[in-house]
Amino acid sequence: MSDPKCARVLVEAAERDLSALRGMTDEKVFADEVAGFLAQQATEKLVKAWIALLGETYPITHDIAQLLEVLAARRFPAIDLATLAELTPYAVRFRYAGRVPDAPALDRAKTVARIEELLEVVRSLLHRQT
Repeated sequence: MSDPKCARVLVEAAERDLSALRGMTDEKVFADEVAGFLAQQATEKLVKAWIALLGETYPITHDIAQLLEVLAARRFPAIDLATLAELTPYAVRFRYAGRVPDAPALDRAKTVARIEELLEVVRSLLHRQT
């Protein structure tokens, strides 16, 4: 059974993360590790919300690829989310140890756009169930 209440809480939390991320355009003030963490968190919450709306129990993990596997098992999604899995290292590894020297810089505009696309899909699913 779908869990719209859980999904709504996760979506609202993701919206707060995304709002903060939108304000982090100055790379001299906000390191990629900080912006990347919020991007990862927003993505993680939105994918978990989608899983909850499907009536599945999402795994307790920060690994976006693992969460996407749950959606893939249900033949979802209709949008390409694989690139968002690249945010996983920002959850813990980059957040504490810093980005590794060969890691590419975070493309904030592209990342925000991808998360916004995911947000719209999850909002649409949520509205259909409430």
